[in-house]
Amino acid sequence: MAVVVVTDSSASLPPGLVAELEIVVVPLHVLAGDRTIREGIDPIDVDYGSDDVSTSAASPGELRAVYERALERSDGAGVVAVHLSQQLSATWEAGRQAIAELGSEHIRLVDSLGAGLATGLPVLAAARRAAAGEGADAVYEGAVAAARRARTFILVNRTEQLRKGGRLSTAASFFGSELVTKPLLQIVEGRLELREKVRTRSKAYSRLVAAAVEAAAGEPAAVGVQHLGAAEGAATVVAQLREQLPDVTELVHAEFGPALAVHLGVGAVGIVVLPGGCRPLSGG
Repeated sequence: MAVVVVTDSSASLPPGLVAELEIVVVPLHVLAGDRTIREGIDPIDVDYGSDDVSTSAASPGELRAVYERALERSDGAGVVAVHLSQQLSATWEAGRQAIAELGSEHIRLVDSLGAGLATGLPVLAAARRAAAGEGADAVYEGAVAAARRARTFILVNRTEQLRKGGRLSTAASFFGSELVTKPLLQIVEGRLELREKVRTRSKAYSRLVAAAVEAAAGEPAAVGVQHLGAAEGAATVVAQLREQLPDVTELVHAEFGPALAVHLGVGAVGIVVLPGGCRPLSGG
């Protein structure tokens, strides 16, 4: 049997790819009042900007049950679990605890150093190695290498929700008047940071694309584009990327899932660039 790849719902992968590569997805939780909503399973009907809405990681117990089933399905080949950055969520730590409780040497845990498709693209890199029949070490190394190469840039309307949740740590003096600027964020070593502020939405899209082009550094690259309630903006970004990054090996579109939407807010648009792409390289 093949190595089984597990991730969490923040990875935002299209259902077709999840089904094709037999990826196991663990739901994160959106908390609304006294309700716990499982992302990707339960209907979502919340106001993302409300102070009553928050998020919760997958628990060690949930992950243990999923890992145990995945290990059984692998028939000894092993499990590689790729989760969103431990700087942004407790899910990775919950995964570590679950593995410790199981006492298995056949489950490998990867910190994607990102969220959204910054987790999703390393998951694809791992799952494609698994589908090609590669062993657990190669699948794990493929995920780790992809996570290290990936670069993420996100345009948001406001950073208030991120700061309240403690997921954005930058000097307060940098913010200034957010009402007249568009914050452009980046993920650095798993942490979400402010990159720059831009005055207009159109210029912000251009700066977002410019950051992605710089990150590709002239190499063939897989690219992920995400948005929340900003389909037109995402389409603008995709058009600019096609013009300025002619050697895109794969383009994955997705909306930000509810667990990320609570923190990013409506209007967010993001780009993930993975130089080298998500497919196994010959000889490695």
